[in-house]
Amino acid sequence: MNPRPILNLTQTPCTLARNAWGKLVLTLPDGTAREGVAPVRAFPIQAPERDISLLDADGHEVAWVDELARVPEPAQGLIRAALGEREFMPEIRAILSVSTFSTPSTWRVLTDRGETSFVLKGDEDIRRLAGHTLLVTDSHGIQFLIRDMTALDRDSRRLLDRFK
Repeated sequence: MNPRPILNLTQTPCTLARNAWGKLVLTLPDGTAREGVAPVRAFPIQAPERDISLLDADGHEVAWVDELARVPEPAQGLIRAALGEREFMPEIRAILSVSTFSTPSTWRVLTDRGETSFVLKGDEDIRRLAGHTLLVTDSHGIQFLIRDMTALDRDSRRLLDRFK
């Protein structure tokens, strides 16, 4: 069986729309419609606006986006909305308090989605990614991103230094 060709949405005119059930439908230049496509980022932290794959309902790649900003509207907006529905990774903007400097400890933080608290099971649940980026995983497996720990306020950095 020959693999299907993968279209680049920044180079090939395709249409993307939602059907009556809210599923994304990709219509190819030849009129073929692929229902239930889902966008997936290749590098969600390092390059969230680049290298996005559109997968069909079976998980096969049907289209590729080099750079999201180059995809025409309304497809760009639909892809952004679908990614937002699929991904949940709040970004920590400030660490407000920590219950104890040993683990497990309860952290109260301010994120880009509001104030929340979570339990950090162990120091190993704070992982350094590229540069000054950290990924903090709570006791339920929810991941919180600290995009640039040097950009945190002084008190937040002081609390964070006790754990890394």
